[in-house]
Parts: sequence; C-alpha cells; structure tokens
Amino acid sequence: MKLNDLTDNKGARKSRVRVGRGIGSGVGKTAGRGQKGQKSRSGVSIKGFEGGQMPLHMRIPKRGFNNIFAKDYSEVNLGAIQKAIDSGKLTGTDIDHAALKAAGLARGGKDGVRLLGKGELTAKLSFTVAGASKGAIEAVEKAGGSVSVIEVVPAAEKAKAKKGQTLAAKKAARA
Repeated sequence: MKLNDLTDNKGARKSRVRVGRGIGSGVGKTAGRGQKGQKSRSGVSIKGFEGGQMPLHMRIPKRGFNNIFAKDYSEVNLGAIQKAIDSGKLTGTDIDHAALKAAGLARGGKDGVRLLGKGELTAKLSFTVAGASKGAIEAVEKAGGSVSVIEVVPAAEKAKAKKGQTLAAKKAARA
C-alpha cells in the first residue's frame, strides 16, 4: 500500500447539495425554500413574529417571583466533605469557604457556604460557615467537631453599602 492509494470509505464524505442549479438537480428554481415571501429570502429572522400582532409570549401572563435580595449560598454535604478528606483533596482541621473552594466542593456561593447533613462524617473538624442545618451541626458535634456560624452580609447589601460610601466620599471631596 502506498500513500496515493489511501482513500476514505465509500460514503464517508458526502458532497454538499448545490441548490438552485437547474431543473435536473432536483433542487432548482426555488432551491428547496418553497416559494415567495420573507422566509424564502436570505438574512431574515422572524422567529416569534406574528405579522405585527401581539406575540404569544407577550400575551400570556407571567408567573413566579425572583427575589433580588435572596442570599446565594454554596451548599455542601457532609458526605462530600468526608469523601474529599479520604481522597486527600481536603486537609487540615479548620474548614471554611476558601478551603472548600480550593478542594472543589464549594462552587459559587457569593454569600458563603451552607453546611448540609447528608452523608456521614467521621473526621473531627471545626467549620466556619455562613449557615448550617440542625442535622449537620449534630453530625459534626457527634464526630467531635464544632460549627461556628458567621454573620453574612448579602452581596446586594455589600453593593449598596459600597455605593453609599462612594457617595459620601464625593460629598466630602466637594466640601
């Protein structure tokens, strides 16, 4: 076998359909676009457009509520923490948000970590977290550890406070 003998398997490469190339091609004249109108032209996007009538997605009433003041916690189960300790990803006895993030357990959570009691914990650890469930606290204390819950200022309030500080700084600069 030589390099010039190498070929693809039969049917591995299919040539593209050249539309609008005459009646004999099977896709001549309208080129598979039906006929007439906006949809037969190129560069037109009319998804959801109903000819000027109020679109369906705007006619239907909206449901639900999005709380802009909700705290954003990263939830971590005790079982996952024990698994990380066993695999060597998590070391040390003092565990906080930074340690959990470094171990890849706490993703996101602008307002801190909330400890949940799913799974079993055997290691004696002391946690510093933004929140913990009753079951999680009991499980940690049963293993001989401790949980201290810190007061968390929500991200929305931090931004509000920062904005207030900048306004105060501007007023002080004027005076």
